[in-house]
Formats: sequence, structure tokens, C-alpha cells
Amino acid sequence: MSQFDQIQVLIVDDEISIRKLLEFYLKKYFTVITKNNGEEARQWLNEGNRPDVIVADLNMPIMDGYQLMEFIRTDKSFDKIPVMILSANESSNDRVQCFKAGADDYLVKPFNPEELYFRIFNKLKRTQKI
Repeated sequence: MSQFDQIQVLIVDDEISIRKLLEFYLKKYFTVITKNNGEEARQWLNEGNRPDVIVADLNMPIMDGYQLMEFIRTDKSFDKIPVMILSANESSNDRVQCFKAGADDYLVKPFNPEELYFRIFNKLKRTQKI
């Protein structure tokens, strides 16, 4: 167990391989919760759950990353939670749109899980969660 296992990271991605990879890698450091799409994440959040950071795919069925960010950023219960977007979209326009929508970070797939870990760690360190 890690000294940070009380830190909750919510992974939201419709690709099971990405969810499994991130869960496998990040569970060494944090408590990891996974959801298949933004709607599942929204429901989980509305049940009173409050993760320390959310890592979400941009392109998902049912509720995509933009819609999930809109929900998070307009709800006072969740609006301070850091949101990191994962996407296969490399365009600068997509990154800008995500930052405008309230994303705190943006990683292009494929990515190095260790890089994601350090981005999460540094973000939480600055918000004094670690």
C-alpha cells in the first residue's frame, strides 16, 4: 500500500484497455475508481462520492468528456476537483476547448502512465492533498 492510498482517483473511459492499464498502474499509489462513461461518473458523483482528481476520456458514448466537465464545473460540490483529460485528439483546438471548459490538464493517447502519475501527484501536491 502507498502512503497516498487514501487519495481517490476517478478514471472515466469507455475503452476497457485504458481503464485496466490506468487502474493497474495507479492503484500502486492511489485508490482507483473506474467508470465506463461520463453518465456513470455523474451518477457516482451524485451519490455523494468526491474523488481527489478525475481522469476522463474526451470521446465517450452517452456523456462525453465535455459534458462531464460541464457538470463538474457547474456544481459547487465538485467544481474544485482537478480534471485531467485523455484524448486521441492531438489538435491544439481540442486542447484549447478542453481548457476553456475547465480542464486542468490534457494528455494525448497513447501516453506514458508514469507521466500521468506525476501529473496527478504534482497537481495534488500543489492543492495540498499530498
